[in-house]
Order: sequence, then structure tokens, then C-alpha cells
Amino acid sequence: MTTRFQRALPNVARYVDDRIVRWRTGTSEGQAVVLGALLLMSAGIMLVSLISYNTFPAATFVIPILLGTMALRYQPLLALVAFIVLATALTVTKETVESGMTTGRISTLVVMALVAIIVLFESSRHRSGLPGPLGEAMLVELKDRLQAQGVVPALPEGWRSQSAMLSAGGAKFAGDFLVANLSEDETKLELVLVDVCGKGVAAGTQSLQFAGALGGLIGALPPLGLFAAGNDFLIRQDWDEGFATAVHVLVNLKTGDYSIINAGHPPALRWNTASSSWDLDGARGTALGIMKRPDFHQTTGRLEVGSALMFYTDGVVESRTQDFTAGIDWLRTEAATIVSAGFDQAPRRILKLVESGDDDRAVLIISRPGVPSRSAEEIGSAERPDHAHP
Repeated sequence: MTTRFQRALPNVARYVDDRIVRWRTGTSEGQAVVLGALLLMSAGIMLVSLISYNTFPAATFVIPILLGTMALRYQPLLALVAFIVLATALTVTKETVESGMTTGRISTLVVMALVAIIVLFESSRHRSGLPGPLGEAMLVELKDRLQAQGVVPALPEGWRSQSAMLSAGGAKFAGDFLVANLSEDETKLELVLVDVCGKGVAAGTQSLQFAGALGGLIGALPPLGLFAAGNDFLIRQDWDEGFATAVHVLVNLKTGDYSIINAGHPPALRWNTASSSWDLDGARGTALGIMKRPDFHQTTGRLEVGSALMFYTDGVVESRTQDFTAGIDWLRTEAATIVSAGFDQAPRRILKLVESGDDDRAVLIISRPGVPSRSAEEIGSAERPDHAHP
């Protein structure tokens, strides 16, 4: 018996897992399984209530209704609520015949009716056609897939990229995003940091759309062509505030040569190892989505060993109590103090110093620490021939 149970257990687990996957994808089969389970639960409550009403009164039916709200689409939920209405009417009628109607029972029925109406009304307004948790899961999965485009691949030895982002109010969706691309031969790194107009969740959906558009084009178009395509995309959108600031950087990981294009974004900063300070980059340009032919200016330079580039959004340097220029001066001073001890976790450490406000914040740092030199002992060990042991 135990052996049969152990053999059947993996099959049961696979079946349950398959049903969960089908439910999460919103298929009709998955909905039917969940509806069947909730109908069985409701039927069980009804049977116990008919036998002992005080054990499971009419208010107990709220449990399957709430579970249905979280797991079912509108049509299956409507069927569940209809069944529960009939079951409630049956149990209450039986109890009323036996012991009479009470004020408490009338109040329970009124509350149950209101709950059913509110639940059905809310479910009918779901534009995705999915129950709340499934719709949210789909949106979060889309966000995660698009944000994966902003994950910088592992860079060749001697280079490092770090970033940190915080959304306004701690929401999971923000107007700031990053897209990245490393060439197949790992010699060119391309990054775009974008700040879509708006704050927090309000800019979240626009950010998702724009991130998908740029993520599909980065690496396939030259930098100026990428910004021109992004500008055309934003102009075509019917958004109330349809513009975004962005900064593009292309780094040759062999030579350290880089180019920066700025579209209305706060100026990039370059770490000057000689003076131990952050210098302003001169790239300027028009924000994307404002005019059909924006003006972009490109700057070029070379990152030597020990130097770095920093990019950030306006939420880092601008607040109600601090203007843009003063904020940049503050950032240059604080960031210089932070990186003087090393670039490790520098973006996160910088954001910890920023006052929490109503704007999203993001910091990106590309540094060139160089290839660690080997000690004389390591070099001698590498050059010393191995001797075979008898």
C-alpha cells in the first residue's frame, strides 16, 4: 500500500501543478476546475448548514464568494454566486420554518446580498478579463520580462556596471528604466537610462511600453537612429504627457572610448581620478516625444583605468526644497565622498542619501577598475613548470 502511494504521489503532484499552471494562465479548463472546487465547498457548507444551521450560518457562504473573487473570471463567478444565492435561500428558508425569522438573520441576508452585488460589479469592471491576482501577476510578469532587458550582462574583466532604482512611494512600477545590450564579441556595451514623464504608478504603464520599444531596437540601430525611433514612438502615442528624457552611452570595452547622447536628461558625470571629483559632461539635447526633429549633441571621451561615468534621473537631484543646479552640486560632492572608498555598491549608497520624495530615482555607474595585477608569487607559480611525482 505504501509503495503504491509513493508511486502515485508524483502523478498527483504533476496533476495539481498542471491545474495550477492552467489556472494562472486563465484558461477555461483552469477556471472550470476552480469553479468546481468552490461549488463543492459551497455544497458542503450548505449540507452542514441544513443539518446544523448554528454551526454554519448563512454568513459562512461569504468564504467561497471571496475565494471566487480572487480566482474566477466574471462568468464563472456569476455561476458561483447564483449557486450560493440558491443555497443560502434554501438553508435560511429551512431554518426560518423551524425557528422563525430573526432580526439578525435578516441583517445577514442583506449583508450577503450587498457582498454579492459588490463582488460581481467589481469583477465585471476588470478590463483584462482576469480576476485581480491573475491580472496583477500578468502585469508583474510583463514588467519582469521588460526589466530583464535592463540587466547588464557580465562584463569582461576590468569593467563593472552597477545600478539602483527606487520608485516613488515604493511602488513596483516606475517611470525610470534601463535597457542594456552587450555585443556578441563583448567589445561594445550600450546602455540607455530613461525617465518617462510622470511619477510612480502613473508613469508605470507608459514606461513598460517604451521599455519594450527601446529594448527591441537597442543594438540593432546606431545611437542617433535609436533615439530618433524612440522619439517617433512617443509622438505616435496618445498620452497626456507623452515625453521622456533619456541618456545613451556606448562604450568600447577594448579601448575605453565612449560616446554620450543626451535627450533632455540631467548631465552625465565623469570621475576625474586626478582631482578626485565628478566632472560634468557636455552632452545636451531635446527630450524625446516633444518635436518631430529633436536636436541631439554627442560627446566623446575615453575611460582610463580608475575612471567612471555616472548617470542619474532628476529625482536624485531635484526636490521641492532643492533646485536642479543645487542638486547636481550636492550629488557631485556626496558621490565623490562615497566613491573615494571604492565604487562597490555606490549607486545604492547614493540613493540612501536622497530624500524620499514623490519622484522616481535611479543611478547608473560604469567604472573601469582595471584587471587586478598578480603578485610576484602568483607569477612565479604560474611560470614554474609542474614536476611529475613518482
